[in-house]
Amino acid sequence: MNKRVYFLMIVAFVVGMVELIIGGILDLMADDLNVSLSQVGFLITIFSFIFAIGSPILLILTANIERKRLTLISLAVFLAGNLVTVFSPTYSVVFIGRVISALSGALLIILCLTIAPSIVEHKYRGRAIGIVSMGVSASIVLGLPIGLILGNAFGWRAPFVLITLLTILSMAGVFFLMNRVEPKPSSPLGKQLVTLKNRKIFFGQMITLMFMTGHTVLYAYLTPFSKTALGVDGTWVSIIYLVFGAAAVSGGGIGGVLSDAIGAKRTIMVTTVLFGLVIFSIPYTTFALPAFFVILIIWGILSWALSPATQSYLITLSPETSDIQQSLNNSALHLGIAFGSLIGGFVIEHASVEQNATVGGLFVILSVGAALVSMHEQRKLAKQRD
Repeated sequence: MNKRVYFLMIVAFVVGMVELIIGGILDLMADDLNVSLSQVGFLITIFSFIFAIGSPILLILTANIERKRLTLISLAVFLAGNLVTVFSPTYSVVFIGRVISALSGALLIILCLTIAPSIVEHKYRGRAIGIVSMGVSASIVLGLPIGLILGNAFGWRAPFVLITLLTILSMAGVFFLMNRVEPKPSSPLGKQLVTLKNRKIFFGQMITLMFMTGHTVLYAYLTPFSKTALGVDGTWVSIIYLVFGAAAVSGGGIGGVLSDAIGAKRTIMVTTVLFGLVIFSIPYTTFALPAFFVILIIWGILSWALSPATQSYLITLSPETSDIQQSLNNSALHLGIAFGSLIGGFVIEHASVEQNATVGGLFVILSVGAALVSMHEQRKLAKQRD
């Protein structure tokens, strides 16, 4: 297999880190910029929202541009967005930097996912997409602890300095290592959205959206939750994030194995139900760190165990539009992060961060409901064909 796929995975990892990296340095940014925790949390919301809706639109608008050139342009814009953040004197300027980073980052992730299968032999295409996706998922779960460690050591701007340096290295790598990649026609946005008129597909996509919303309501604010509910300092918060990140990365592999063993549908139901129970139980484990760490590891594993099963399930729902469903599911994932961080900030402002777990659990219940409706619709259509 073409080794350049692993380089695309690294690019995806660098870009993906920016999305949730703020979650670990919420309090540092709030103090320095003189704003509330929910306002800093909104920087995650706006990034994820733009990421979700921007990627399919930008991919269509840039459909005729040679891919290596487009990747370099996008990396340059991404670099500019991070530089704006690094040198921003106020919250408003940070906000602008996040918008620039989100627009360019959304396109970069999709470019990596579409370039990877085009530079390998046909038999390796699925593996190539999986490798790049692994970079994306790893960045989402590890970006936050990396930001936390650097932020506590050198200030909240330090993580963005690291991303700036890694972006420059990525640009050099693309320029010297990547060959020209001619563009391929993309599906019109209308064709992508019209598939959602099918109830089984719509609710199939809602599984991911509601699941990630429930997860992010708490995860985006895990720093203030840990300090308030557990009474720990910055060092322990760093350990909490690292343990969670390691568990989450392993969760994708566990979810894939489970999906192959018992089927995508059963894996979806088992994962969502268990995840809901875990989220609801978190506040009751804060009396002792060992108990909290046990539930933290289970939470981390389950948080990404759903993804492989959902991807497989969506392909079986509509094999003829499988590429479109993967793109829409990526948007659903990031919309979930956007809504979750927004709702989590609202809970903090109007109630208490200790209530975030309960609110998150309610959205996971909606994810279970979406799965049940989608599977019911699939069975109903299968009976009608018979």
